[in-house]
Amino acid sequence: MKSPSLPAILRTAVDAAQLAGGLMRANLTSTSKRINEASQHDIKLELDVHCQKLIEKRLRKSFPAIPVLGEEGETGDSQADYRWVVDPIDGTVNFAYGIPHACVSIALDRRWDPAWSSTRSVPPSGYETQVGVVYDPFSNELWTAIRGKRACLNGRTIRVSSRSRLEESIVSMGFAKHPVSLDAMLPVFNGLVREVRKMRIMGAAALAMVYVASGRLEAYLEHRVRWWDIAAGGLILECAGGEFSHVRIPEAASHTYRVIASNGHVNRKISRRYKF
Repeated sequence: MKSPSLPAILRTAVDAAQLAGGLMRANLTSTSKRINEASQHDIKLELDVHCQKLIEKRLRKSFPAIPVLGEEGETGDSQADYRWVVDPIDGTVNFAYGIPHACVSIALDRRWDPAWSSTRSVPPSGYETQVGVVYDPFSNELWTAIRGKRACLNGRTIRVSSRSRLEESIVSMGFAKHPVSLDAMLPVFNGLVREVRKMRIMGAAALAMVYVASGRLEAYLEHRVRWWDIAAGGLILECAGGEFSHVRIPEAASHTYRVIASNGHVNRKISRRYKF
């Protein structure tokens, strides 16, 4: 397909994120959220599905040919040259419990090609994210980025922190529901908690990544996180001067990664010490 206008893509993604965010905001304190599926460490709500459908409807209105790869399913060919990557509610457990720390994450991926790509090697996903939007409807904070340009928070340029010492750093971690993830992350937590200023387990990967991009945190780590959780936040972080290190986990479910997202100053110390 013809290359879409990235500013137009960004405007559409922002509209879609704000529509879904409005639905989230209206239902945060509802005591009748319907649960479609629940396990010890995860919850899937009926509202996740409603939000993704609302997002898809808005995206299709402007760009009907671009398929969607989302947490709540795929529409069209998710291996096409361009694809939307959508997490309608990142931080569903928080949201289900009425905790106002959750967001909408929307990205546009383009299949990697050395003829045009800004990266020298094939990314782990096989795609290079071109546009990223993360919207927190409870704080009304909107993070945006277009590859090659500066990342913004509510229209103002953001930059990662300059902290390089672990003892001055705040590091966030995610614990996925899979036992393998818990086994991988707990030793890292036990080591880091003694070295950093504070550890935070906040429950929303996309928000953790844009907090790093905004200089609020120095790093975010997770083992077995899905692509729709990190695609938009990863681009925003890179456009804010940070580093988005991610490795696909081939034995896991599709679109699953190990991630270190950082300000670029502490990630090597973390990966070297804890072999993450």
